[in-house]
Formats: sequence, structure tokens, C-alpha cells
Amino acid sequence: MHQIAGWWDGFELWVAGLPFIPQFIVVLVGMVPVSFAIAYLLDRLLRISLQVLGRNRPSSTVPTAEAVVAAAPALMPEPIVVRETAQSGAR
Repeated sequence: MHQIAGWWDGFELWVAGLPFIPQFIVVLVGMVPVSFAIAYLLDRLLRISLQVLGRNRPSSTVPTAEAVVAAAPALMPEPIVVRETAQSGAR
């Protein structure tokens, strides 16, 4: 474990000593694949968890668009009421 920690410390010092652009490129090359891998693994884990819980199917209580349009009467807009503005009293 000490060898891994020593290697990592050396790597961090090397990256910290680089100018900004090479430092940015090194971090980007390392973090983008790691981030995609973590996202992929979390997606798979969540998918498996939902399958185990039986939550991978869409709910049957969600109405379809055709049912909503057929059931709802035509909505009329409410009349526009003109209100007076409130005055602050400041002069």
C-alpha cells in the first residue's frame, strides 16, 4: 500500500509541476475515461437494482395521450381581469 501511495504522490507532484495547458491535458486524458466508466457502472447497477425490485416496467396507471385528449373537454381560457396597480405612496 505504501508503494502505491508513494507512486501516487510522485505522480501528483509531477502533474502539479507542469504548466497549465499540459496539466489540463493530462487531467482530461485521465478523468474523461474514468468518468465515463463510473457513469456506465452506475447505470448498470441502477438498472439491475430496478429489475430486482420489479420497477423496470412502465406503470399501467399512466394515461396515454389519446385517452387524455378524448376524456378532457375543450378548455376555455379564463377571462382576463384588469386590476389596478398598487401605489407605494412614495413621491
